[in-house]
Amino acid sequence: MSDEVLLDGDALRRRLVDDGPYAALDVVAVTGSTNSDLAEAAAKGAADRTVLIAEEQSAGRGRLQRQWISPRGSGLFVSVLLRPGVPPSAVAWMPLIAGVALAETVERTTGVPAGLKWPNDLLLGSGEDWHKGAGILSEAVAGPDGIAIVLGMGVNLAQRRDQLPTGAGGLPATSLAAEGAEVDRDEFTLALLDALAEVEGRWRDAGGDVVTTGLLDRYRERCRTLGQRVRVELGGDEDLVGEAVDVDDSGRLVVRADTGRTTAVSAGDVVHVRRS
Repeated sequence: MSDEVLLDGDALRRRLVDDGPYAALDVVAVTGSTNSDLAEAAAKGAADRTVLIAEEQSAGRGRLQRQWISPRGSGLFVSVLLRPGVPPSAVAWMPLIAGVALAETVERTTGVPAGLKWPNDLLLGSGEDWHKGAGILSEAVAGPDGIAIVLGMGVNLAQRRDQLPTGAGGLPATSLAAEGAEVDRDEFTLALLDALAEVEGRWRDAGGDVVTTGLLDRYRERCRTLGQRVRVELGGDEDLVGEAVDVDDSGRLVVRADTGRTTAVSAGDVVHVRRS
């Protein structure tokens, strides 16, 4: 990879823990999965706003236990343990508001156009030529202090186009480097975690309310699934095909079928179907 420099864990801790909103932060050279590690820590009572970053993951994963390719020096692989205290009905919003923080950070720090594919993918590019640049995985974990959320983000930073894996959901993969951006990994990490603290703090302070905080509008503005013809794979042989017309205040994708009937879905694989 073009960037083999390790993240500066001491500098990150000074700015994000000593002088920032997080309780703890560690950078490790390699682990199986940062989400799995923090899930174990959460079950043992680890502190709210604990951060774990790996330079490499040997068993990184995304939704539905799909493999997330995480070679050394290629990206940012970070998980955050959160205990937001929001109602259970609001927890589904965690990966969506994290997507807002990620997309806004990418545009602010690199200038690369960024959007979101419902519910958890970062899209890079412009027009209809969007490629997948990151994935987000949010998992609830029970522990002695109640339910915690482990939020993981895997961001492709440094891969060349010929080093990129095949993207899921019909979208090819990309990286910020492949989109022409030169990224300082330490500064990007700081910017992303600061942005996450802003949106997550706003969300938790409002008891998980995404409407009054403006987070629903910020998500809709970034959501490139809206207005697209989509196929939602619901499992088995059941698919929902139509136009994605909204994301509601529960975080569900609202799809209008060709019959005119609308259906709100809370989970499912979404494929953007190119119009002929």
